[in-house]
Amino acid sequence: MKNIVLTGFMGSGKTTIGKLIAEKLDIELIDTDSEVIKEFGMTIDKIFEVHGEKKFREVETKVIERVSKLENVVISTGGGVVLNPENVKLLRENGVIYFLYASAESILKRLKDDDTRPLLKSGDKLGNIIRLLNMRMPFYKNCDFEINTDILTPELAAEKIISIHLAKESKR
Repeated sequence: MKNIVLTGFMGSGKTTIGKLIAEKLDIELIDTDSEVIKEFGMTIDKIFEVHGEKKFREVETKVIERVSKLENVVISTGGGVVLNPENVKLLRENGVIYFLYASAESILKRLKDDDTRPLLKSGDKLGNIIRLLNMRMPFYKNCDFEINTDILTPELAAEKIISIHLAKESKR
């Protein structure tokens, strides 16, 4: 089975929905942010502070190169992974890309108490979310399927992705 690749902005539900999918299909979940954290031995917040976003993105691409070669897994990506076209190309080779969409207001609600997101640390959180979401939207739209997590519970989103994926796989 091709990998199920989840992309989307921070707070869109990638990790939560990815866990549900992996559990229901009895397959492994790979979270690329967790893999980057293992590589550095520190939190993403600390990686940005010590090494900067550029170094983070370089290691993120190395992680994508490695995990995209796996088969029959769920891959939950970091919110900015789609900014590098090479990452998307690698993920698509052995995977189906599902963009999890959430509105800026929903993201703000979900992340209101989360102070670990380096790109939302300073200034107006909603303004930062809207700016980043608008800038990244064309990259997110380069997907195979779009799932609106504003209108679905994580359980229903997971079921919808599984249903789409299994139908797609049965036609291969």
